[in-house]
Amino acid sequence: DDDDDDEEPDADALEMEETPTGTKSPVQVSYKTPVPSEEVYFADTFDQGYLDGWVVSTTKKDDADEDIAKYDGKWAVEELMENNVPGDQSLVLKSKAKHHAISAPLKKPFNFDGESLIVQYEVNFQNGIECGGAYLKLLSHTEDLKLEEFFDKTPYTIMFGPDKCGEDYKLHFIFRHKHPVTGEHEEKHAKRPDVDLKKFYTDKITHLYTLVLNPDNSFEVLIDQTVVNKGNLMEDMTPPINPPKEIDDPDDRKPEDWDENPKIPDPDANKPEDWDEDAPAKIIDPTAVKPEGWLDDAAEYIGDPSAEKPEDWDEEMDGEWEAPQIPNPECETAPGCGVWEPPMMSNPNYKGKWKSPMIDNPNYQGVWTPRKIQNPNYFEDFHPYKMTPIVAIGLELWSMTSDILFDNFIICAERRVSDQWAADGWALKKMVATANEPGVLGQLTTAAEERPWLWIIYILTAVLPLGLIVLFCWPSKKSDPAAEYKKTDAVQPDVKEEQEEEEEEE
Repeated sequence: DDDDDDEEPDADALEMEETPTGTKSPVQVSYKTPVPSEEVYFADTFDQGYLDGWVVSTTKKDDADEDIAKYDGKWAVEELMENNVPGDQSLVLKSKAKHHAISAPLKKPFNFDGESLIVQYEVNFQNGIECGGAYLKLLSHTEDLKLEEFFDKTPYTIMFGPDKCGEDYKLHFIFRHKHPVTGEHEEKHAKRPDVDLKKFYTDKITHLYTLVLNPDNSFEVLIDQTVVNKGNLMEDMTPPINPPKEIDDPDDRKPEDWDENPKIPDPDANKPEDWDEDAPAKIIDPTAVKPEGWLDDAAEYIGDPSAEKPEDWDEEMDGEWEAPQIPNPECETAPGCGVWEPPMMSNPNYKGKWKSPMIDNPNYQGVWTPRKIQNPNYFEDFHPYKMTPIVAIGLELWSMTSDILFDNFIICAERRVSDQWAADGWALKKMVATANEPGVLGQLTTAAEERPWLWIIYILTAVLPLGLIVLFCWPSKKSDPAAEYKKTDAVQPDVKEEQEEEEEEE
């Protein structure tokens, strides 16, 4: 299945015509709601125009202030704000700075019994994204699962999708692994993708996110059908699936006489007799001489002679009036004013406090570490793929940006099914968005509007080559020898007569 070529929508699905400006824009899109080509565990396009089978949570968070604890963020089914395909509807997170939670049951549980798990959906940050996520959760099978009470602590098996806050752009793949000895669950995080994710959060284009998890523990994460991360559950998760066989003994204690110092002061060293610890670091420069013309009796600052006491000044209330201070004009032409003090210099005899030199510690025992013991919770799980069964899909999100769009969720076991699903839905949106992209000049202008300093680069790029062409390619004016003689009035030989004489000699 992995070798199948990515299917593209039929060229007839998007008809284009020339506009008066010569650019192309979509005038007619033939769109049909995607239908899974084979049996799937879950699929929804939202093209019916309403939330069919989805349950909006009515609960609240346990550890949040009352005014923000409720899951009261609004959801809607709408068309894309830009590059929309007529007839295509999507799920949209509508509220800013609110908790949102919505979920839907799968057609049947996914039990991890030997099939690949493929999770795929579309996201469009229509207003960009300041701080918030667009990841989904695949909810675990539990006896007390109630979708109307879905919240952040509802057990999930897998969390997958984009998340961003500040300049930290993430693409999560997290699964909760059950410890076979203790029964406790621990989150395992896939390594970060080795690609720049920023554009997927800022370009306001619909992007396709796909997770493929195989029974041999291998996984792939794709954006727009391109692999951005891949690995193996056994080797590429943090913390590792299997714990260490040995652990530090929690009851072991470092002996009181354990010496961890590799160096010690030399006990046999003595301070030299001529070592003066009291010598100052700085002394007066004995060679300094007061500059000639220094005005010893002139003050550096004087009262402003042009200042006048304000008419409303009350000496009983405000005290005796004094003119504001200004720099003494006499000092402007002199080396300085006031009492002259010689400058300070480093003391050549300064040595500071004497310390014994350091030597190797003969009693050094190294850095102490507790002894190792067998890990009582050790286990070996060679099949982490066999996770807790999944029974529902959910979005539990907080965002500081509204109008985050989700579409075309599918959970299946065959890659060809998810690829066809993408070709019938996302690929068509991609074609429309591509057709509406501005030309190169428009892209450069848009970039400069966001970063005005780019105008300087553009100007230099355009002017510099032109200047070089003029400098090296412009024809230079040849000098006329006769003109040179004319400038100096020097005697000019008769060239014609010289030529006739040469011919006679021959």
